[in-house]
Amino acid sequence: MIYLSKVGEMKVLMKLSALVIFCFLVCSYPLLSATSESPKGFDIVITNGHIIDGTGSPWYSGDLGIRDGKIAAIGNLAGARRKSTINARGMVVAPGFIDMLGQSELTILVDPRLPSKIFQGITAEITGEGGSAAPLNDAIIQADRPSYEHLKITADWRTLRQYFARLERQGMGINLATYVGATQVRRMVLGDADVQPTPEQLEKMKTLVRDAMKDGAVGVSTSLEYAPAPYAKTEELIALAGEASKFGGIYATHMRNEGDAVLTAIDEALRIGQEAHIPVEIWHIKVAGKNNWGRMPEVVARINSARNQGMDITADTYAYTAWFNSMSAFIPPWAHDGGDAKLIDRLKDPATRARIRKDMLTPSKEWDNEWQEIPGPEAVMIGVVQNPKLLPMQGKRLTEVAKIWNKDPMDALFDLLIEDNAFANVAVFGMSEPDVLLALQQPSEHLSTPKCAHLHRSHRNPQERTHLREFHALEMPKHDRLPVLHGQPGERPVE
Repeated sequence: MIYLSKVGEMKVLMKLSALVIFCFLVCSYPLLSATSESPKGFDIVITNGHIIDGTGSPWYSGDLGIRDGKIAAIGNLAGARRKSTINARGMVVAPGFIDMLGQSELTILVDPRLPSKIFQGITAEITGEGGSAAPLNDAIIQADRPSYEHLKITADWRTLRQYFARLERQGMGINLATYVGATQVRRMVLGDADVQPTPEQLEKMKTLVRDAMKDGAVGVSTSLEYAPAPYAKTEELIALAGEASKFGGIYATHMRNEGDAVLTAIDEALRIGQEAHIPVEIWHIKVAGKNNWGRMPEVVARINSARNQGMDITADTYAYTAWFNSMSAFIPPWAHDGGDAKLIDRLKDPATRARIRKDMLTPSKEWDNEWQEIPGPEAVMIGVVQNPKLLPMQGKRLTEVAKIWNKDPMDALFDLLIEDNAFANVAVFGMSEPDVLLALQQPSEHLSTPKCAHLHRSHRNPQERTHLREFHALEMPKHDRLPVLHGQPGERPVE
C-alpha cells in the first residue's frame, strides 16, 4: 500500500493517521527503478511525488509505476504508457504503516478486510499480547467461549500453523505477524490457576514455544498485568524467552507494572532480555496513575541507559491518554485464581468482595492497582459488553452507570463484571498529556493501537491525529527521513 500526503503535513509525522490520497497495493521489495522507456505499460503511474521509502534514506523525487496491484518501477516514467495517472505534486508518497501491537487476531476472522486499519494507513500488524491465537486446547476454548461467541467465531485450529492456514484460505486485507503468548503456553499446561510449574511442566511450555516459533511466531510475549500472567515468576519467563531466542525471536512485554513500580518492571524486562539473549520490545510504554504523572523522563532515561550499554531494547506507545483493557483488570490478581468463573463467585461472596474492595483502596507496588491510578471513577468509560441488557451502558462513564443503578461506583464495577461474566472492556483515562507527548518524541519508540480492529463505527483514531498534528508531537527528521514509521519496526529480522 502507498500513501500520499501533503508535504507540509509531514512536518508533523502522522504514523497512523489517515492521509490525503491512498491506493491499495501490495508492495514487492526490492523495488525496481526504471526509465521512461518501460517494455510494459502500467495500470497507474504516480508522478511528481516526494518519495520517502521507509529505509531511512532522504526523500527523493520520482514516479511510481503500478502494475497488477504491485509497484513495478520507480524512476522517471514520464514517457511510460499507463491507463491512469495520479499527480502527487506537493505530496509525500510513503509505504503503509506497521502497527506494533494491534490485537486483531480474532477480528480478522470476522472481517478479513480490516477497514479500521486500512483507513489509518496500517498495512501490517503485530499481535499476540501475552495471549495469542494459538496454541489452543479444549479447556482454553471453553474458558474463552464468551469471546468466541461475541465475535461468532468457531475456533477450529489448535496450532499457529493451522491458524495461519485459516487466514490464507479466507484472505486478509493487511499483513499479520504474531508472537506466541507466554500466558497462552502457561494456560495450555497449568490452566488459570495460581501455581508454579514443575520442571517437567516447564519443559512442556518450552516445547510449545519452540513449536510456535517453527510455525512462524516472531517471538514470545507477556502481558503481566492480566491473570494468570502475574503468577509467572521472572525465571519462568527467561526460560520461555530463551527458546524464542534460539529462533532469532523477540521478547515483547506488557510489563508487570506501569504505575508506581514501573522502573522495577523495566528492570525485569531488561533482565529477561539479558539472560535469555533476546531483543526486548516494551509495549505501550506509559506512566500510569495520577501519582506518577511527570515520571516519563525517568522511564525514558532508564531505557536510553540500557540502550547506551548495548541492550537491544525499544518500545511502542499509543498517542492518547487512555488505555483500553478488560474491566476485570481492576480486580487484584489473587481474585482471578482459577479463571473468570471463580472471579465471579468471589465477587458474589460478601466477605471476599469486601477483601477485594479493601485491596483496591490500598496503594500497593505488589500489583498494578488501576483503581489507585485513575483520577476518579469518571475516568473509566465502558467500551464493549457482551450481555445485551448492558448495551445501553456502552459509552457511559462508570459514574454514570453508578448513578443509573443507584450504587457506589466500585459496587457498580463489581456488578457489571458479574452481569457480563467478566467480559466487559473499558477505556481508562489514566495518563497525562505531557508524558504521552514525551514518549512519542523518542527515536527508539514506535506507535501501536490499543486494541483490535473495529468491526463497527469509527475507522480512525482521531485523538492520535490531535497529538501528532496539533501538538507537533513528531517533527520531520533531518533530510525528511521516515525511520520511525518503517525502518525501526522492520529492522529486526526474525528467522
